[in-house]
Amino acid sequence: MDIETLIQLDRELLLAVNGSSSIYLDMLARTLTATVTWVPLYVSLFFLVLKNNESFLKILLIIGCAALCVLLAGTVDDTIVKPLVARWRPAHDPQIGAVVDVVNGYRGGRFGFFSAHACNTFSIAIFFSLLVRSRLLTFFMVLWSLVNCWTRLYLGVHFPGDILVGLLWGAVVGVLVYLLYNYLYRRYIGTTGYISAKYTSSGYRYEDVNIVVCVLVFTFIYALLRACIV
Repeated sequence: MDIETLIQLDRELLLAVNGSSSIYLDMLARTLTATVTWVPLYVSLFFLVLKNNESFLKILLIIGCAALCVLLAGTVDDTIVKPLVARWRPAHDPQIGAVVDVVNGYRGGRFGFFSAHACNTFSIAIFFSLLVRSRLLTFFMVLWSLVNCWTRLYLGVHFPGDILVGLLWGAVVGVLVYLLYNYLYRRYIGTTGYISAKYTSSGYRYEDVNIVVCVLVFTFIYALLRACIV
């Protein structure tokens, strides 16, 4: 299978999942893809880190690593990869742009390879999953990232291939940044082991982890209800 065949398949897959005749789904996708919708999640993650780490140095290290995830994932994508590869977003693609379903005229920038939403959210999801070591948090963080990926396909601003590569790069970044965090933590701060029904293996209190999960659940509910208001 050559590259042209893959590109054509990518276009066909996009058209199969892009858009709908539902005003409700249009509004839902727009709400879920908006950065401001997820501000409560970011605040709850910051609270989790602040509440469960006793030293300022460790808190600063975690925040720095989370910022590094975004820098290596989204910033590298937006400033280097997208201009270099210069692959049209679906809504700007000369071959299918006219038939791509867009919402409220939203088409995104000219180039879309690869998806910054996919790599940013997945890198953060992977990093915090490895950091906290909670299966419940991992499930909801990965779900959060995949929901963001769905919105990009629905809105017609990314091809499935853009999403797939974004997820792969996000996973690589999340793992590498965690390994860097683990190395720096062990070298300069120390090691901590927890054996308790109240804490994860990395020392995060389950009650505080549940707060992040609840914030995510309520944010999803908010988006579902917000989409009813047209």
